[in-house]
Amino acid sequence: MSRFPRARLFPLTLFFLILLLLWDASGIDLVLARAMGTPLGFPWRHNWFLVDVIHEGGKALSWALLMALFIAIARPFGFLRRLGRRDRVQLALATLASVTVITLMKRASSTSCPWDLQAFGGMAHYVSHWSWGLRDGGGGNCFPAGHASAAFAYVGGYFVWRRTSPAVARAWLASALVAGLVFGLAQQWRGAHFMSHTLWTAWLCWVTGYAVDAGMQWSARRRSGSAPVVASLAKAE
Repeated sequence: MSRFPRARLFPLTLFFLILLLLWDASGIDLVLARAMGTPLGFPWRHNWFLVDVIHEGGKALSWALLMALFIAIARPFGFLRRLGRRDRVQLALATLASVTVITLMKRASSTSCPWDLQAFGGMAHYVSHWSWGLRDGGGGNCFPAGHASAAFAYVGGYFVWRRTSPAVARAWLASALVAGLVFGLAQQWRGAHFMSHTLWTAWLCWVTGYAVDAGMQWSARRRSGSAPVVASLAKAE
């Protein structure tokens, strides 16, 4: 078991939520965006490395890894053999659920990307991503950060691995966070997202993984609790 008991993870999650809200209130998003963009746009928007390697390559790799996790449910390979079937199911489902949550939120969002704003040569005006229903004059569908979720979606694996191998759990979590930050920063340099978009994606993926873990644990306890009842009924017959 990880050195962080499950009971301590909830207040830790709330603590980071407060930090995110403070980040939003600070207005630092625009400050950072202006450091990377100009009134004529973002010079790195079409950079081949950020587009072809980090964005397209990272997205392809993420989907390949997700497919491998689902294949491993029936045919485990490598260090995934350390996990039981239920844990392998949770690992794959938590990742897919995180991607789904971010995708649905993006589709419902009216927030446009930084490169669409008037301050950077676009047509939209800046509106907080929490101003639901208020259009900014741009295309919208830019909050939270979709590409960063290609890595952050895997943070849910921490809850799986912490039960069997805390060392793997920490390495898994660190890898997902670092990769997600790299993906997010690459998109920020291109003008595709604000930093808050990336940070909220990380938090939402963590909460999704936490919720999937809670649901799986509840289901397991319910099944184990009903087993003695079924056995006693069978004996009575």
